[in-house]
Amino acid sequence: MNCLSQMDSLPDALLQYILSNLTAAKDVAACNCVSNRWKESTDSVTRVVFPRNSFESILETDDSDTIVQKMILSFRRLEELVVYSPFSSNGLASWMAHVGSSLRLLELRMDNLASEEAILESPLKLDCLGVAKNLETLRLWGVLMMSPPKWDIFPNLRCLEIVGARTDDSTLSHALRACPNLTNLLLLAFEGVKSITIDLQYLEHCKLDFYGPGNSLLVLTSPRLVSLDVQGCSWIRVPETKFLKNLSISNIAGRVYMVDFPNLPSLEALSIRGIQWCWDALCIILQQARDVKHLFMKVEFTGNESLQPFPEIDFVEFFNNHPKLQTFDIHGAMFAALCQRNSLKKLETGFAIPCLEEVTITVRSPLNAEQKMNTLESLVRYARGLKRMVIRILRMKSNHSSADDFCDDICKFRYMHQHLIQIE
Repeated sequence: MNCLSQMDSLPDALLQYILSNLTAAKDVAACNCVSNRWKESTDSVTRVVFPRNSFESILETDDSDTIVQKMILSFRRLEELVVYSPFSSNGLASWMAHVGSSLRLLELRMDNLASEEAILESPLKLDCLGVAKNLETLRLWGVLMMSPPKWDIFPNLRCLEIVGARTDDSTLSHALRACPNLTNLLLLAFEGVKSITIDLQYLEHCKLDFYGPGNSLLVLTSPRLVSLDVQGCSWIRVPETKFLKNLSISNIAGRVYMVDFPNLPSLEALSIRGIQWCWDALCIILQQARDVKHLFMKVEFTGNESLQPFPEIDFVEFFNNHPKLQTFDIHGAMFAALCQRNSLKKLETGFAIPCLEEVTITVRSPLNAEQKMNTLESLVRYARGLKRMVIRILRMKSNHSSADDFCDDICKFRYMHQHLIQIE
């Protein structure tokens, strides 16, 4: 019996098992060449992936589009479809009409973010997705979304992820209204969003990254929210935060003026990043996060308009207000504010930092070296459960000998507490 006969005589169950584990489009296509039986069986494949290099030897988009279309139309039904290779709007419309109703997961590299022609194409690629009403997960890459997509509603859609998009406020709002039952929302590198209101009653995990000057306004109403990561907003309002456990707010382009979180009773992890935060916004978020266990702070300046240094932060008051803090990652400006001369005056015999186990400190300047060393010593002394302290010393801008003296003091401090301290 030759090899071809052996392959053709495989039991149906074994053949179906083999095909069920093939997802790459090239592998599925190769099965068509084994025998007529294998070719006929490939229509039972329910998941197929077209990688970016699927048709690297084909120069014309139309040719690769034809191959994608021909393959997809050969399947009886598909539940999961991933297409990173080029395709046209007409091709998309054709195969979505064929398999759209059975799809549960759809991931597409749209590749029309930088193309002005995408505005004029007919049908629009986004409009073609409306027929896939049973989708549970939708992932899109490189999307030009300048007009509201012709979507009715995706009742089963739980996960929406879009990476790289140009849009406007009304178009994005319209698209999100078609996905009322989302539990996971990820919008990364979104350009053109100025003010957005999101109302999703079942949303649990949300990550938003608005690209631009950093002055976007966000109102997010999601009573089941568990984790929230926001980048690029100056004004943030989240009225319902009962279940919020993980919160990250950053703004690398603009300043954070206002954060409105009525209470954060369940918050465990808080990350605050940015060039400039208004002091009131910073104080509000720290006050609301009283029970936080993991805190990361990297904010360079405060001030409502011009860049201002941090005001003094009382060491004792800060840790008394965050009694459950377990890990603390603190960068230059915040550490300098904790190290002011009056910060350690309230230290008393009964003071303790009860839960702190790990501290990471980034030092950028030798200024106030004595106060900084006192703060380091106080952390070791009063955080009796401390297991690890990492001190990161960035390149000091000062050419004065004080920088060398400060580094020497830190090295001596590490020598005294070798079991705790690591210098990077």
